[in-house]
Amino acid sequence: MDALTSLWRGNWWDKTRVWAAAHPKSMLALAVVIALGPFLAKPFNMDDPLFVWTARQIHAHPWNPYGFNVNWYGRVGPMWGVMQNPPLAAYYLAAAAGVLGWSEVALHVAFLLSALAAILGTYRLARHFCGQPLLAALATLFTPVFLVSSTTVMCDVLMLAFWVWAAVLWVEGIERDAFWPLAGAGLLIALAALTKYFGACLIPLLAVYGVMSKRRFGRWAGCLLIPLLVLSGYEWATRTLYQYDLLWKAADYASRKSGFFTGARAAAGVIALGFTGGGLAAALFLAPWWLWRPRALLSLVGGVALLAFAFFSQGTLLADYNWMRGGPRFSLEAQIIFWTISGVSVLALTVADVWKHRDTRSWLLALWVFGTFLFTALFNWTINGRSILPMAPAVGILLARRLQRGAGTNENNPAVGRRRIMIALAASALFALLVARADFLLAVAARQCALQSSQRYGHGGRTLWFQGHWGFQYYLAELGGQALDMRHPAFRDGDILVMPLNNTNLDPPSVPRNGFRVDGPRFLADMNVFIGAGFYSSRDGPLPFVFGHVPPENVAVFNCNSGRPGKP
Repeated sequence: MDALTSLWRGNWWDKTRVWAAAHPKSMLALAVVIALGPFLAKPFNMDDPLFVWTARQIHAHPWNPYGFNVNWYGRVGPMWGVMQNPPLAAYYLAAAAGVLGWSEVALHVAFLLSALAAILGTYRLARHFCGQPLLAALATLFTPVFLVSSTTVMCDVLMLAFWVWAAVLWVEGIERDAFWPLAGAGLLIALAALTKYFGACLIPLLAVYGVMSKRRFGRWAGCLLIPLLVLSGYEWATRTLYQYDLLWKAADYASRKSGFFTGARAAAGVIALGFTGGGLAAALFLAPWWLWRPRALLSLVGGVALLAFAFFSQGTLLADYNWMRGGPRFSLEAQIIFWTISGVSVLALTVADVWKHRDTRSWLLALWVFGTFLFTALFNWTINGRSILPMAPAVGILLARRLQRGAGTNENNPAVGRRRIMIALAASALFALLVARADFLLAVAARQCALQSSQRYGHGGRTLWFQGHWGFQYYLAELGGQALDMRHPAFRDGDILVMPLNNTNLDPPSVPRNGFRVDGPRFLADMNVFIGAGFYSSRDGPLPFVFGHVPPENVAVFNCNSGRPGKP
């Protein structure tokens, strides 16, 4: 014990702290590589295949990114009718693949650069908002939504990188009344919107900041015309190519699929709070007694617990999850209450910052956080961790601002306060890595399900059909499996149909079946419909991740005859 105490208090700690303070960008780059390096070989899963397929199309036809058909909803249709995101992330993938190749490692390395850009941008932005920008950047990095999203090849982290650097240039341009940083911000807003449509929300956000800072319109406002013109050109190009307005189609899709507009309303707000609290768990780890007063904490916990209990007692919060009816769910309810309290604390932190400072920077952060939250809860097609991600840098900066006010240090012994913060960050990092590991194991299991399906049933001259999508579809299709078009099944006697049960767009036949199992994550899952984990979609679960017994990945197998799946 004395040796550990000596090591903790030894010169290595002071030297490390001094080096990190002197080289913050190098320290952040090292932290990003260490955090994401173990996941570079992660198999493609969830919506990754859509981006990879689009990138391959771009390699062959650079000016027609969505000009091919895909079976993603159980029926064959044009890619432009399936993809709800603009193509810039796929163009980035295509460019990276042209240099590094198409392997999982190569493409994850390319997206590691976008994660690094997002974290360095958060550090640069935080320098304008607080005295602890390194803490703000680390609090952003070590959150489940950031680490999990950074292990995909989807558009979210790349959009966030453009978003943060657009905010950096805009704030600096407004402060110095400099045109070129503002024009650069306008260009980055356009790139963010062409990566993910949510990036267009920067236009009103930064416009409000400009008006509050300058008290009048000036040439700065003209820079916001850049993304508007670019998006107008994008709409014209997609209409010319596909006779369809892809931007408005995505907006219509989100409004029609949104839980808010399909009856979930108030419950959607509670679920969104749980996703906020769990996805941004660094706020919880950095919010013990030195961040919030005990009386405020007790009031917060009591109020949220009563609210959640009211929803549970009325049966409204979990009403849409049919698989839960009549089943044991105390553990899940307890976790929902816990992470909802954490989510409320994030919003309370935002309100407290505005109340304390009442300046343009506080309002920028508040509008950033609340705008993202309301979009996720009310207007997006589903509540998910990827939609919470854009508020991570703002919350990281808010935490640093709060701790800077002396709440995170011990006035009699500042070193004790700093070590407490480091311990909290280390705990947050470990927790976020555990969630990212669960997502990694799920992707590995999906690929293994595809491999075993091919090895067991993809021979003998018969066709191996499958339902289900995500990574299972990507790998089984590469091995010769055929995605089933449920509108026009083309079975022959002796064909096999396989179906992973923890998946989407399934229409299982009501016949006896056999199958096999593949082990995935054991005690923590971020996407499992059977325990209520729905990081990528709250339609599969009311929390971004759930602790508990995680069942293995099950693949059902059907023999086919007379044009239909039959008894095995």
